[in-house]
Amino acid sequence: MKKFLVIVGLLVTLGGSVFGFIIYQKNNLENAVVDYLISEEKIAKSNIITSEAFIANLSGARNYMVSVKLKNDDKSYFYYRENGKIHLESYTENGREFVQ
Repeated sequence: MKKFLVIVGLLVTLGGSVFGFIIYQKNNLENAVVDYLISEEKIAKSNIITSEAFIANLSGARNYMVSVKLKNDDKSYFYYRENGKIHLESYTENGREFVQ
């Protein structure tokens, strides 16, 4: 019984660690993309309506992406980070995707 509880405890800890790591990665990327848009693209923070990090299930650096919506812009933009740099992966307009 004691071994069982130790194994369950280890599995719960491992699962929590993986979940925590994923949340950390997504939050870190989302903050980096917003900072990039503000500092490099000169977009006012008030013009960023939404930014949401998600797992894209793509290979490599594109596995984690951030979706961004801007005021007065019907497009949705998708960014990823590779080698410390933020890149525009694609955008959608009127239901069509345009990959960069």
